[in-house]
Amino acid sequence: MAEEEVDTKGEEEADTASEGPSASEEATGTSPDEAGQAPTNLGATKYVHTAFFVIGILVAYVSSKMLAGIWNALSAWPPAVRLVPQLLYYGEDERPSITIFVGVAIGVITVVQFFRNRRLRQWADDVAGELSKVVWPTRETVTNGTIVVVVASALATVYVGLLDRLWGFVTTLVYGA
Repeated sequence: MAEEEVDTKGEEEADTASEGPSASEEATGTSPDEAGQAPTNLGATKYVHTAFFVIGILVAYVSSKMLAGIWNALSAWPPAVRLVPQLLYYGEDERPSITIFVGVAIGVITVVQFFRNRRLRQWADDVAGELSKVVWPTRETVTNGTIVVVVASALATVYVGLLDRLWGFVTTLVYGA
């Protein structure tokens, strides 16, 4: 009986090994034999996490600047100050220090909500997975391409400059400026 269980388990492992890594394994950089271990290489997932982190920083920065601008505008508007005199409790130079904390809170909440959205996270994982399949050019290829573009641009500049001088000379001869 124990042999049958071992054989069945061995067949299942062989079946999963022949199918290759799943999309989630490919995105996280783990393989079936590493299932119980922490991944040492996150693969494309690290780019997804970095993108969420950058989005959080941008949302925090933009929202803090917007809040500071709104606060400054409202504190300069007399009807708003009459309704909410607390607008003037802090000086104009202290307001960005306060609004940055509110902006960070907004950024964290935004990132958490984005990250918890299964469809958005799956889309980001798919994009990162596709980008990981891209074959990027080597340094030598990029350098050679850059040299070709610079040389071609220089030749085109010299050619157009010479044509401009030639037509300027011809125009001066014809019209006698």
